[in-house]
Amino acid sequence: MVASANLHQKIDLNAIVASFKDVEYKPNEFPGLVFRLKKPKTALLIFSSGKMVCTGAKSEKAAIRAVKSVVKKLKKAGIVIKGKPDIKIQNIVASGDLHGEIDLERAQLELEDTMYEPEQFPGLIYRMKDPKVVILLFASGKLVCTGGKSEEQVHEAVKKLHTILEEKDLIYYPEE
Repeated sequence: MVASANLHQKIDLNAIVASFKDVEYKPNEFPGLVFRLKKPKTALLIFSSGKMVCTGAKSEKAAIRAVKSVVKKLKKAGIVIKGKPDIKIQNIVASGDLHGEIDLERAQLELEDTMYEPEQFPGLIYRMKDPKVVILLFASGKLVCTGGKSEEQVHEAVKKLHTILEEKDLIYYPEE
């Protein structure tokens, strides 16, 4: 999960460094400060512009909680934060399993906007238009969905893909 946040104000990163011993800030290498949280286990990049990027959260709620937690810690350390952060989910990466075997050769022919070059990569790349996500689909039925902006969107995309695969007879469920 990747979320962005905007505090709509300038932030003194050196003041954060002075208040928190475990942050990482190497301005000669990267303009952002890295603020790690143990709960939820995330890393937040904080920029002097007041913009933030949160990575590593396992859910939308956890990403929002992480941003709010860091803002609260900054305020507690005496760093003036005027308003509330604007938080937006930018990208969700999710993995799943359709519990069936997929004929990727046929799937490439039957589905639009796919790329499958097994010599280069073992999965089929499927660019779904609605919802707008990219799904890496493997012959084992396992998949990775990326580009979603909400958990609902990811669920919708996987359900839609599963329905399409069944309708086109591209998924096979081996006997147990």
